Amino acid sequence: MSRSRIPGLNRLFPSASSAESLRIGEILRKETVGGFLLVALAVVALVWANSPWAETYFAIRDFELGYEPWHLRLSVGAWAADGLLAIFFFLVGLELKREFVSGDLRQFSTAIVPIVAAVGGVAVPAIIYLAVVARSAEASRGWAIPTATDIAFAVAVLAVIGSHLPSALRIFLLTLAVVDDLIAIGIIALFYTETVEVVPLLLALVVIAVYGAIAQLYRRFFHLRPTAAWLILLPIGVVAWALLHASGIHATIAGVLLGFTIPVLHRKSDRGADAGPGLAEVFEHRFRPLSAGFAVPVFAFFSAGVAIGGADGFVSAFSDPIVVGIVLALVLGKPLGITAATWAITRIRRIDLDPALRWADIIGVGILAGIGFTVSLLVAELSFAPGTEAHDHAKVAILTASVLAAAAASVILGVRNRRYRAAESRRA
Repeated sequence: MSRSRIPGLNRLFPSASSAESLRIGEILRKETVGGFLLVALAVVALVWANSPWAETYFAIRDFELGYEPWHLRLSVGAWAADGLLAIFFFLVGLELKREFVSGDLRQFSTAIVPIVAAVGGVAVPAIIYLAVVARSAEASRGWAIPTATDIAFAVAVLAVIGSHLPSALRIFLLTLAVVDDLIAIGIIALFYTETVEVVPLLLALVVIAVYGAIAQLYRRFFHLRPTAAWLILLPIGVVAWALLHASGIHATIAGVLLGFTIPVLHRKSDRGADAGPGLAEVFEHRFRPLSAGFAVPVFAFFSAGVAIGGADGFVSAFSDPIVVGIVLALVLGKPLGITAATWAITRIRRIDLDPALRWADIIGVGILAGIGFTVSLLVAELSFAPGTEAHDHAKVAILTASVLAAAAASVILGVRNRRYRAAESRRA
């Protein structure tokens, strides 16, 4: 008897509803512009940092401003990494909560495959990186750099080349990337926090609880009045961010925690055919342009500017195990980990791929997940001291690996897209 005929057999994302497909398509369309803007500003920064005017770029990036008594006198680059990127992580928190409450992750049978795939996509790159840099304790600090997937960049590539790819594949990528981000958040909180100040941390948690209580109690008010969140919730969120920053935990975690407090569903009394989306979805719609169009590109601009030292410097960088480890981990480790983990869990749990999908599609998405970029750059900032050779080489490796992963995924998924388009034409 074939596996597809075994009673009770599950399938991976068996049949995406039309509403879910429309939602995925909308996310892809919104992320495309942000992804291209992200890449454009990263390229500008890289060119500027290696031009005769490089000193101007570094002077702007390293210029300090802020209130010192509150430990908030930071460089412009640090404000981008700690402050602006908190907006991106707030959107991640909203997306995570929506997936767990009303999305694909609410059902264990559906969520288990992308969750396991994401774990494989984190573990295998880390193992490969550690194997390459095994002789250097300092280089080993960067083990988490190649574990992250850049949602904006990856989704932008998929949106451009994947117009006819099955909805199930797009949902798989987005769910995988969301879980990947959740793991990355945990890694940052657990492994890149050296000391914790208890009092500011407790105060931050109290402020976050107040923020969440207000959002929960007055969800309809914030739903109907767009400016209310800016005037009421934003100042409370900034206080929570500042306190978490003072506690020693990376301040971007505040964005995630604040996002988790936003309600996804309406109150039972308010639910109806004309109720519209919940507050989390409304906030995601309102704030995504700020994240994708400003916060993340500006972070990329101040993080991607690395003085390579010309072609000779670029070539010599590849003699550094850090560079080799990151490139191999992202370009090879990601697809290997994701594909192997997906294959293993489908065999163990007796889950079939969606009939529309092939393993070549999963491999293509695995390669696409090798685009580390935003979160990888952030982890590089946390792993190595700014201005050190390891710090600069790690960024060179991230940029190189992301370009290679994007190019390879574009080829494979582009071929798959043409086949699906041809199949649709034959059916028409």
